[in-house]
Amino acid sequence: MTSRNIQDGAGETARVVPADEKGIAEAARVLRAGGLVAFATETVYGLGADATDGAAVARIFEVKGRPSFNPLIVHVNGLEQARKLGRFNADAEKLAGAFWPGPLTIVVPMIEPSPLSSLVSAGLGTVAIRAPRSGTAQALLAAAGVPVAAPSANSSGRLSPTRAGHVAKDLGGAVDLILDGGPTEVGI
Repeated sequence: MTSRNIQDGAGETARVVPADEKGIAEAARVLRAGGLVAFATETVYGLGADATDGAAVARIFEVKGRPSFNPLIVHVNGLEQARKLGRFNADAEKLAGAFWPGPLTIVVPMIEPSPLSSLVSAGLGTVAIRAPRSGTAQALLAAAGVPVAAPSANSSGRLSPTRAGHVAKDLGGAVDLILDGGPTEVGI
């Protein structure tokens, strides 16, 4: 698979790259530079931004047309990184141990002071954290080295995308890079 451009309904061009070593490295650079990257998890494609960068997180809300009072899920590469963002009690530890990596989001009290943008939690004292199982997501999170805020990569109110082409057609050039990890394993 090679890099390609796909036009959305408004005629904007989305840049789509394969989720190979080169594509993942480029996507990690885009995230660290404050850009938006769509990437595959095992369920749907997420619209990712560095969760510690307030301007990047604000772009998620803008691009999706999502209300800012709606908190975002923060994706991490595992429990060790998650513990730097939230306080895990015995029950949360047990759930993470049993179901991570995988399609489970755990809501825990946020660590204070938090390295996360306050936009991620919509000003609440809790944070939603997930360690996805997808190889693409895990590789991207490891390469980026930052927690990634990532709701589904679609306009608010539309069906969540399960393929890179769905993201390109809906969000197009509003996303800096779409990392094509193929169709999602689980889906919606």
